[in-house]
Amino acid sequence: MRQWLRTQGGWWLAWLLAAGAGAVWLARAEIRQLHEDFEVNGRIAHRLMSQQVVQYDAVLATLALLEPAAGAARPERRLPSVYPSILDVQRREAGAAWPEPSLARAEARSRELHRAEFVADDFSNGRYRLVIGALPVSYALAIDLATAVPWRDWPMDPKASPVRVTLEQGGQRFVVQPGDRVADDGGWRFGFRKVLASESQAFELVAERRVSWRELPWAAMTAWSLAMAAVLGGARALRRQRVARRRAEELLRLGQVARLNALGELAAGMAHELNQPLTAVLANTQAAGRLLDEEPPELATARSAMKQAAEQARRAAEVVGRLRRVIERPDRQAEMRPVALRDTLRSALHLLAPELGRRTVVPAIDDAAHPPVVVQAEPVALEQIVHNLLMNALQALDEVPRGERSLRLAIDLDNGCGILSVTDNGPGFPADTLRRVFEPFYSTREGGLGLGLSLCETLASGMGGSLGAEHAAPRGARFTLRLPLASRADPERPA
Repeated sequence: MRQWLRTQGGWWLAWLLAAGAGAVWLARAEIRQLHEDFEVNGRIAHRLMSQQVVQYDAVLATLALLEPAAGAARPERRLPSVYPSILDVQRREAGAAWPEPSLARAEARSRELHRAEFVADDFSNGRYRLVIGALPVSYALAIDLATAVPWRDWPMDPKASPVRVTLEQGGQRFVVQPGDRVADDGGWRFGFRKVLASESQAFELVAERRVSWRELPWAAMTAWSLAMAAVLGGARALRRQRVARRRAEELLRLGQVARLNALGELAAGMAHELNQPLTAVLANTQAAGRLLDEEPPELATARSAMKQAAEQARRAAEVVGRLRRVIERPDRQAEMRPVALRDTLRSALHLLAPELGRRTVVPAIDDAAHPPVVVQAEPVALEQIVHNLLMNALQALDEVPRGERSLRLAIDLDNGCGILSVTDNGPGFPADTLRRVFEPFYSTREGGLGLGLSLCETLASGMGGSLGAEHAAPRGARFTLRLPLASRADPERPA
């Protein structure tokens, strides 16, 4: 799972999660802000309408306290000019009757409750009357709610606001502000209900709003998604740079070690090749010196020349020997430790990832061993062997069409040894060359030095293991590396 998250699909998933989480947070914040604004506007609208209806109660109470004498002037007639929402003022003096039975019933109810009483004439159109029973005169106010709304202080734009505000009483409803129709077509619904602060006009102020999907902050969410894409893209680019740098450093380290080992192998080969002729020269010059000692002519001169030749031969042999001692590989036994074959193989595949991608080769790995196979080896030498075997396989696959290339890697156990096999379906080895693949300076590839496989076999032998080559059916080559397992007394921790 962790390895998958590092792939392109993992980066896409990370972007989707980050973009989705940010978009949800922005949407929730926007909806929360809209709801808070809605609640604030609803409370303000309730307070304003409560002030209006309470004012009508106060007007009626004031009229009732005036107690005008019969035939006196009627000051209540001036109320519509002061309060535009009061359409008309009716009065009933003692002994008179109301023109409508509903007003008489309202007056009786008012006397019983000791407050003004509501008469719903045409409430759905905003018209109603308010009656108060008093002595000697009772009054009734005809009120128009449409002009009662204090639009100057209203918290919302009645034409553009999506909030629908109504006043409800006894099953009737007066629309104060139309807003948007609230339908069950998705989105979010807000609601606010509160009764006005008047016992006589206990209207319920209802505010409703629907927030649709189109009202979400799509611009901010898109900007957030693009920002996350930029951040994750930058992080991916930085990570790829770091991986490429580490891969280059590791390849450079392996190349330096390979060059040193190749130099040691070359020096060993030169010493082996030069020691025989130098020994022969030394033996011949010594024999010639002895023969010349028996001849009379210019014995001293001949003897001196032969001795000088012998001395030069000895010096050449000493120089070659000294060169070999200087560049000879150190004792690898001192650097041996437990190493997990699986980790070494994965490290080599990581370093060769660009080569694998360029050749469109997908390795098939068979590593069913559990617990992991841990061998006793020198880590750098083991890395170099695995790296060389994989590179040889990839170079062999260059001669195979892209769609047919196959590289199989397997890790196994056998008789106390850990086994790593590398099998390709390249051209393989001719029958007469298989036995020579590990010889120094022998190569089947044009321009090859013939030191790579020889060096790998030498490194494997130096660690107490072996490296073998064989034909792979139906075609190709298989290299098998065998190394002794780490001692059970040693801690099995990968290097």
